Amino acid sequence: MTINSLGIYEKALPQNLSWKEEFQLVHDLGFNFLEFSIDESDKRLARLDWTREQRKSFRDLMWETDTRINNLMLSGHRRFPLGSADLEIRKKSLEMMQKAVDLCVDLGIHNIQMAGYDVYYEKKSVTSREYYVENLIKCVHMAAKKNIMLSIETMDDPFINNLSKINHYHNLAKSPWLQAYPDLGNLSAWPENDVSAEIENHIDKICAIHLKDSKKVTPNFKGQFKNVEFGTGCVDFTGLLRELVRLDYNGSFTIEMWSGDNGDVNALDEVKSAKAFFDQIFAQVGIRQETVK
Repeated sequence: MTINSLGIYEKALPQNLSWKEEFQLVHDLGFNFLEFSIDESDKRLARLDWTREQRKSFRDLMWETDTRINNLMLSGHRRFPLGSADLEIRKKSLEMMQKAVDLCVDLGIHNIQMAGYDVYYEKKSVTSREYYVENLIKCVHMAAKKNIMLSIETMDDPFINNLSKINHYHNLAKSPWLQAYPDLGNLSAWPENDVSAEIENHIDKICAIHLKDSKKVTPNFKGQFKNVEFGTGCVDFTGLLRELVRLDYNGSFTIEMWSGDNGDVNALDEVKSAKAFFDQIFAQVGIRQETVK
């Protein structure tokens, strides 16, 4: 048996709540933490420039509701990628990382999940990869100075779609402050991935895991990486979670879903259903969720 914390992605919850209401809801739903988003929208990017007073108020609300944030999801690099051909965009991407690191220090967050794209909206090239590597290493140095972990997510994009590729960049960076954040849905959707072997071979790099279902990429289908109801996709959650118990994985799990961000009227019911789905599998394979205080 392992003991693991279980969190919920911010975008799963109704989007009209105050921070106090949101933290209290996370607690009341039986989760250990909220996963915090800095995505490519102006609204969420603005969080990087919160004042000292805003940061203190936010941190105080976490304490008041006995809720925490384990991970900051920095998907804003889709809009401002490390590998961009535009020098000003690359500068912006590094400024964002420094601000994210400093925000994590102030809020008590220990891990920044990086999206594994060299570029997203631009054309990929050897040059975009080279810019990505150069700037990734700069990001690792920023994070290391503040003892903040960076973890690359396995993506819906072939640039970094498995743990072997993340391990390659880990070896290039030569730093304990760069690790892996596998998404079981993204890993499972790519037919070339032997998911069980990927996890076995790189368990020592995994610091957090996304629980998300997906539909496989085929020669005639680009796959579906979001908004797949749990249990209807290609992910063998029972088998993979059993494997993680055998490997003695004690890191966190986050249920990743977008029901609130999508505006679903029954978003809370969807979250409750997802948690019940994983509660049943956890009990079956030998995972005990960390006690919610």
